Amino acid sequence: MLYGNKRLRQCVIICMKQIVFATNNAHKLKEVREILHDTGMSVLSLEDIGCHDDIPETADTLDGNALIKAQWVKQRYGYDCFADDTGLEVDVLGGAPGVYSARYASSGHDSAANVALLLKKLEGKEDRKARFRTVIALIIGDEEPLLFNGIVNGRITDKLHGAGGFGYDPVFLPDGSDRTFAEMTDGEKNAISHRGRAVRKLAEYLSVN
Repeated sequence: MLYGNKRLRQCVIICMKQIVFATNNAHKLKEVREILHDTGMSVLSLEDIGCHDDIPETADTLDGNALIKAQWVKQRYGYDCFADDTGLEVDVLGGAPGVYSARYASSGHDSAANVALLLKKLEGKEDRKARFRTVIALIIGDEEPLLFNGIVNGRITDKLHGAGGFGYDPVFLPDGSDRTFAEMTDGEKNAISHRGRAVRKLAEYLSVN
């Protein structure tokens, strides 16, 4: 009986389709794995495939950066892959920080510094409307890349609220909510977030293809 269970576990592992999410961001990986759980996909990170490359993000659009990362993994490591790029777009700042959201204050991806700079630039501003936008690029086999978009509108608060989430979550208040993303549980955030919306579109595609 134990032998049979072992064989069954091995079969499950072998039969599951593997796909790489081109990230080592633990927060993103957790969110995405939860949403893709029922697709039958085993989601691997860059660490899982031994990719320690400094993948360039040189495009001036979210679409472009997502494609660069997915193509990098597919071409160099051979795995089917998807990659995301996310930007916070603030109306009164002309759409900034946008594609530079992760590197807004410096090239070091310092979330606290990014948030502090954003709040400084919005001091005295009444119009604080903003949106989070995520683009996911998917490459499977020899097929043409596909793009999936997710957008959530909201506003920037005047100070940090909540200890959860990551990045700009403590200052982003989605429309229709009285709590920032950082004040929500993972499940609550995933249900309405930009990345959640994009990943659900990805999950729907993967479930039927």
